[in-house]
Amino acid sequence: MSYHNVLSVPHSYHLTPKADHTDATVVFVHGWLLSHGYWQPVIDHLGTRFQSLSYDLRGFGESNTKIEARSLPSLMNFGEHLDNDSPFSLTAYAQDLGALLTDLDLKNVWLVGHSLGGSVALWTAKLFSDQVQGVICVNAGGGVYLPDEFARFRRAGQQIVQWRPRWLKGLPFINYAFSKLMVFKPLESQWAEKRVEDLLSAHKDAALGVLLDSTTEAEVHRLPQVVAGLKQPAYFIAGAEDTVMEEKYVRHLASFHPLFESPEGNVRVLAECGHMAMLEQPETLAKTICELIPAAKAHEHHSHESNVHI
Repeated sequence: MSYHNVLSVPHSYHLTPKADHTDATVVFVHGWLLSHGYWQPVIDHLGTRFQSLSYDLRGFGESNTKIEARSLPSLMNFGEHLDNDSPFSLTAYAQDLGALLTDLDLKNVWLVGHSLGGSVALWTAKLFSDQVQGVICVNAGGGVYLPDEFARFRRAGQQIVQWRPRWLKGLPFINYAFSKLMVFKPLESQWAEKRVEDLLSAHKDAALGVLLDSTTEAEVHRLPQVVAGLKQPAYFIAGAEDTVMEEKYVRHLASFHPLFESPEGNVRVLAECGHMAMLEQPETLAKTICELIPAAKAHEHHSHESNVHI
């Protein structure tokens, strides 16, 4: 595990060695109340096909210290005025990621974002279009604002963040409960335990801030505009049994991108999968990522030709 100061805030990250056949880097962005470790099964299945970067968003995982020290980035790089100047807005987290990519000198990247991380990835692709070659959103969609449902979601989220006693980790049934939360089949106990740890370790200001900022009516309606304006490919992977981000909402957001009307479309659906695709079906997800990123397809073609000539 390494640390790097991103706009003056220490960020935990893990970067694998460069791949031999491509300079592309796949960057993984986790969701709300999670951390970068959930991507490790997918990264393991990708092997050496790509260099991979995973990191903890500001205020989450092991990036949960000194978050108040964040310095303001220069807006000169973004080519437009950003209306929301909150440090916990989607654009602020996109600025964090853009700064990390620049500091690590990563110029040819594909972003893979889960749930909230998908929204961060989309905004990063918009603001840093020279570095980001494409986006793959996992269990991420939206663009439809349902007032009653969003009000309930915000209230529930606030209660979760505000009521997190440390003794919660010691309850005998808690791991079992988290192993079944938002998934089609129960997760292994290690992941249930990690979900509890990440819930308890998240910084209160960040957890509440990003929840409230990302679920306003204005922000929800801005996301389709972001997707429609992307010049890069944008793909969306849904879980057929996802009750948090249902397939219809994934398709709705995907429909704003030009690839939606292409022969193959830009939506892939994983059968028997809930809201945690990277843990429920890491091998299938890794295979799908490889099918979508051109560098991987070029590598497979080259490998096939090499085998033919042997």
